[in-house]
Amino acid sequence: MFYIQGFIRLSTLVLLLMSPLLNAQEAAPARYETMVETLLRDSIARETAHGLGQVPAYAKFLQTQFLTAGFDAQDVTIIPYKGTASLLVRYRGDGSSNRRPILFSSHMDVVPADPNDWVRNPFELQEDETFYFGRGVLDNKFDVSVLTTLFIWLKEDGYVPNRDLVIAFTGDEESFQETVQQLTRDHREAIDAEFAFVVDGGGGVLNDAGEAIQYKVGFAEKTYATFAVTARNPGGHSSMPRSDNAIFDLSDALKRLQDFRFPVETNEITLTFFERTAPLVGGEVGEAMARLVSDPSDAEAIEVLRQKPEYVGTLGTTCIPTMLAGGHAENALPQSATATVNCRIFPGNAVTDVMGTLQLAVENPELDWSIVGMPVSSDASPFNNEVMAAVKTSLEPLYPGIPVIPQMSSGTTDGAFFRAAGIPSYSLTGIFINPRDSFAHGLNERVPKNSLPQSLIFWRSMVEELAGPSAITAP
Repeated sequence: MFYIQGFIRLSTLVLLLMSPLLNAQEAAPARYETMVETLLRDSIARETAHGLGQVPAYAKFLQTQFLTAGFDAQDVTIIPYKGTASLLVRYRGDGSSNRRPILFSSHMDVVPADPNDWVRNPFELQEDETFYFGRGVLDNKFDVSVLTTLFIWLKEDGYVPNRDLVIAFTGDEESFQETVQQLTRDHREAIDAEFAFVVDGGGGVLNDAGEAIQYKVGFAEKTYATFAVTARNPGGHSSMPRSDNAIFDLSDALKRLQDFRFPVETNEITLTFFERTAPLVGGEVGEAMARLVSDPSDAEAIEVLRQKPEYVGTLGTTCIPTMLAGGHAENALPQSATATVNCRIFPGNAVTDVMGTLQLAVENPELDWSIVGMPVSSDASPFNNEVMAAVKTSLEPLYPGIPVIPQMSSGTTDGAFFRAAGIPSYSLTGIFINPRDSFAHGLNERVPKNSLPQSLIFWRSMVEELAGPSAITAP
């Protein structure tokens, strides 16, 4: 029963024993699990943070994997952009479904990491019995490695989908997100799809006992917007202090922001999320969710949920200072001081309206405010019964009967730009993780090792549910 192409890795054997409905034909052959780990090890060693110029080399490395596996050179394209790049891969189908392609998107870049702050070297894949560790191992190089391996596995199996499948690996999702805008603007034909899977969000939730309690599919995202607020002053010599001071003025404004909260907002997606999540979480938090669904103005329930970082962003717009800069010399009064304020804006609110609210909140009309970059707004993706059914079917061998719940993400992915370009997008991944173990963008980032075989099984099933079953089965 457990014999697949010679042998099964221990991780797969454990998964099989944990999941009685998972038979041998539904498990990933061992060589593809090894391939994911090998790709992940290589990718973590690449410091693909903004400005370091390492993304094009990473894209070239991945391109070589696809070409070696037999993909045609015209279907594996690197698209340069300034100091970074995107990688597009087209898996050609036979067109028998007469349907547009499915797009799979992840990003190759990471946020910076200082090795001196980490317990382990962030740019060397390390592991213990439970986790893989490294910068980008959760966000987003694990999924890049899984999708690369998935396409190679399908190709080597001789799988022919009934429509094209397209991968878009972008190069600056963690900074300016200009590569995804380049794709939607200049290469729309290459990425045009019936819908996109943004493999960078959503996914499975584990409780403290390690049990899978729900699976989330992202239908919408909050708008990502950044503002610069600057206090200005004539300055002078530090030996002759003034009663007004740019740093003090900015500090007063930030203190007012600390005490300010945007009004609670809800929509169909967030209320459905809380309604379905409440009985799974239980306790004080679950009770607060249920009360919020019954009465979105319940102040006590709101306060309970606002104390939980994983839920506070679902309640409305949030803004928080993330960077500071000020002064020009240690012996001079500051002529300016600037704070970067990052906001995650609830759908339906204009960026300029949020900035106006912040201006009123700080109570200082002398401060200068500006919008950083070009924020994008997008509506929620329409509910897709076919996608949700495929998710449920693909999860059944792994976690029978697990609730599948629509979600609005508090963060922003490239999916916001696909949605804005008219491509419905759904955020999901094969990763199951306890929220307390999610250290994306933080120290000692990690991903559960069990997610490796699970992800391959999940995504293989998703492809076959939505692009036709495989004509080749495992021996």
